[in-house]
Amino acid sequence: MRINLSIEQLDGTKQDVTASAIDLVKFEERYDISVSRLDKEMKLTHLLFLAHSSLKRQKKTDLDFEAWVETVESVGASSTDPK
Repeated sequence: MRINLSIEQLDGTKQDVTASAIDLVKFEERYDISVSRLDKEMKLTHLLFLAHSSLKRQKKTDLDFEAWVETVESVGASSTDPK
């Protein structure tokens, strides 16, 4: 399972990322909720966490979650696969 996300930073930079298996496992461990329930119980925090986990795994950010969230304008689902 993979979730493609689009992020826009406060400076206008846009980026597409993919949350893959390890990001989804980290999500489930942190929030104690199955990713299969995201369609009914999704919060902005959930999307931000998945995007940050993907960027951190790819070494595209060294900021911790809270500091990184302060740089984000918006996050949402994307139909683009950034592979």
